[in-house]
Amino acid sequence: MTLDDLREHYRPLLERIRAGTLQRELDGELPFEPVRWLKEAGFGALRVPEQYGGRGLTWPELTRLWIDVAAADANLAQAFRGHFALAEDRLWQHAVGRDQQAWFDRFVAGEIAGNAWSEVGSTAIETQRTVLTRAGERAESGWRINGTKYYTTGSIYAEWADVYACVRADGQFGDQPDRFAIAIVDTRAEGVTVVDDWDGFGQKGTGSGTTTFSDVPVPAAHVLPFDERFPHQTALYQLNLLATLAGIGRAALDDTVDAVRRRERNYSHANASRVRDDPQVLARIGEIAAAVYAAEATTLRVAEAMEAVAGSAGAEASVTARLNEAVEVESSIAQVVVTDLVLRATSDLFDTLGASATSRAAGLDRHWRNARTVSSHNPRILKARVVGDYLTNGTPPPYAWAIGTTARREPAAH
Repeated sequence: MTLDDLREHYRPLLERIRAGTLQRELDGELPFEPVRWLKEAGFGALRVPEQYGGRGLTWPELTRLWIDVAAADANLAQAFRGHFALAEDRLWQHAVGRDQQAWFDRFVAGEIAGNAWSEVGSTAIETQRTVLTRAGERAESGWRINGTKYYTTGSIYAEWADVYACVRADGQFGDQPDRFAIAIVDTRAEGVTVVDDWDGFGQKGTGSGTTTFSDVPVPAAHVLPFDERFPHQTALYQLNLLATLAGIGRAALDDTVDAVRRRERNYSHANASRVRDDPQVLARIGEIAAAVYAAEATTLRVAEAMEAVAGSAGAEASVTARLNEAVEVESSIAQVVVTDLVLRATSDLFDTLGASATSRAAGLDRHWRNARTVSSHNPRILKARVVGDYLTNGTPPPYAWAIGTTARREPAAH
């Protein structure tokens, strides 16, 4: 099945999702049913190799579908962000010789993962209050996890949580210092609590609430040392936000065109009796369309760089490092420009309509609120500085962006 065929296959589902998006927004309803529809349609298995029952999509192909989903409901593409990060890690581990068929089978069956990384109150990323401890004296006994994570996007919809945790230096591993690991935790297990307490003014349906782990068992096979995690995760997280922004822009454009077509009354000093014939209004719509086009094209350029590094498993470490640095810089550049394009487009749309367009019931404001929320996750002013420092001084970009301090890697060999 070609990408065009696959997009056509998903089109009726996405139209059904979009038909209820505004009402869910107005009612403050989480999109549990649309998430279930996407699970059943195999959305979470799009990167799983075909021989294991998935679609085996490339990153440019998946990114196009992310944009399509975000255009239907901006919450959904971001809600699957943590899942696709874990799926990418399983693909990477499989490519370097660690069989991941069990995880591929779960994804094909419709199970997904949410994100559980962020904590509040820490002064450094290296300070994690979520802790893994041995469940028994033997390594195969597994682990127990305790802690609280915030902004756990998608976890309320997910069967699994992708958790960043600390293995404390408490003597159980000799003289080793604190270590960090990724724990894949079953959200259905006793001791896991997920609460929808995200109170942002946008992206209200992403399920970015609080998740608490209270003495939850984690099998040894579900714990991975952090330094063995797939290398391009920060660029992947940013690519998802870029695709979400591009989808928001497309939805805003579609809603604007629809509203202008339906609007009959125009201002006394306008250029035409019908709004849809007013050249200034038409020019503004053209500008919005151009911004959306550029945002999508820029996002797909990053996806191409992502595909290059994703295919480097097993290559020389220096090759992977160089490709990873390239996609990190490209995603940073893209964030600066795509953020600007979509924020402007979602504001400028109100120039084409009257004050009635600000009606809460119309919901046109959600496009700007969603775009502003997405773009605030990783502030563009910081990314602009990172790019400038990289180009001017050769300073490598940070590979873990979050609240707190982070170490920088050595520059990749060129």
